Amino acid sequence: MEFDLNNKIFRSVSNTENSEVGSETLFLYHQENEKIWAEYSGGTIVKGHLLGKVLSSGRFEFLYHHINLDGDLMVGKCLSTPEALSDGRLRMIEEWKWLCGDKSIGTSELMEVLYE
Repeated sequence: MEFDLNNKIFRSVSNTENSEVGSETLFLYHQENEKIWAEYSGGTIVKGHLLGKVLSSGRFEFLYHHINLDGDLMVGKCLSTPEALSDGRLRMIEEWKWLCGDKSIGTSELMEVLYE
């Protein structure tokens, strides 16, 4: 199944403890064919960016970087599995790894935010 992320907003709804993203973090996605990018901020994230692509499996592969409230520059990679929900929203289950700091791994769940 193909998903279009262009101009969709997502909010983090669950994360492992080693994540810096929280429920206050919003992601604004853009998509052009297989290329995907996003800006994110909120909570402990001052400013962040994702850059990725759609894989042949339908999953999304991303690299990300952000600066947090402490002024630290954080970098990582992520593999996201999109899912269409019955109410029309999209959910993404993410497996990620820090490429800096302790290089730990984690999981997150992002949910599309619908505005009317």
